[in-house]
Amino acid sequence: METRSISQRLPDGKSILTAVAFVLLVNLIGGLPGVFSSPATPWFRSLEKPWFYPPGIAFPVVWTLLFTLLGVALWLVWRSDAAGRRLALGLFAGQMLFNVVWTPAFFALELPLVALGVIGVLWILVVGTILAFRRVDRRAAALLVPYLAWVTFAAVLNFELWRLNA
Repeated sequence: METRSISQRLPDGKSILTAVAFVLLVNLIGGLPGVFSSPATPWFRSLEKPWFYPPGIAFPVVWTLLFTLLGVALWLVWRSDAAGRRLALGLFAGQMLFNVVWTPAFFALELPLVALGVIGVLWILVVGTILAFRRVDRRAAALLVPYLAWVTFAAVLNFELWRLNA
């Protein structure tokens, strides 16, 4: 009897494939700006970095993990029929747009102050997305908390890079 109730709660193969597709899609969209701009430029290498600037390898590892969590969270909300689902999905799309815009604003345009404005809006949208996801699926909201922590850290890092090099 217990085995039956556990298996009824587990997602089926099609749901798992859909979740994997969401994870891949979010990673693809999130990683796209890195194809066109990156920290591997003379301008960025010449910037004074704050003492807490992480090693370069940390960024792709952290972003891949975070985009994977975002993909699972998005899948949980997408498959829900709870009230507030549309708002949550809209906020998610909005925060992803600002996430994608930050990289070219900072690295391609070389405008750290503009990028700071972008990441400030991103931070607000991530908080809004977490609150909206919480109304739909608490697990999905919890999966976004590490992302909020990283965006907060990235905003502080962006501010310090601007301050040290203004």
